[in-house]
Amino acid sequence: VQLQASGGGLVQTGGSLRLSCAASGSISDYAIAWFRQAPGKDREGVSCINTRGGGTYVPASVKGRFAISRDNAKNTVYLHLNSLTPEDTAVYYCAVVQWGPTCATPQYVHIWAQGTQVTVSS
Repeated sequence: VQLQASGGGLVQTGGSLRLSCAASGSISDYAIAWFRQAPGKDREGVSCINTRGGGTYVPASVKGRFAISRDNAKNTVYLHLNSLTPEDTAVYYCAVVQWGPTCATPQYVHIWAQGTQVTVSS
């Protein structure tokens, strides 16, 4: 499967965005994670979702502001970004992962999509 991330853009502090991760084929067999990488920083996981969407993980660093969902009928996983701050500025990537404790660990990613830029202005 190939993934394509989209939906990034320029938004003001406090704003919201919805990122999409679309699959070239059926996405229903895959757990998906979102990562981000800011300039000069390591890539970090910001959310994971299991194949059916009944299980999700959001790290404490973004919990309460970011949420993940999926629509397997549309072969798409979404990352909902809310209450954005300039510190959220980064390139955001989606990826196929193994569901479990390592789902948000970049070293365990199976397939990467290209990134989508999110820029939050102050």
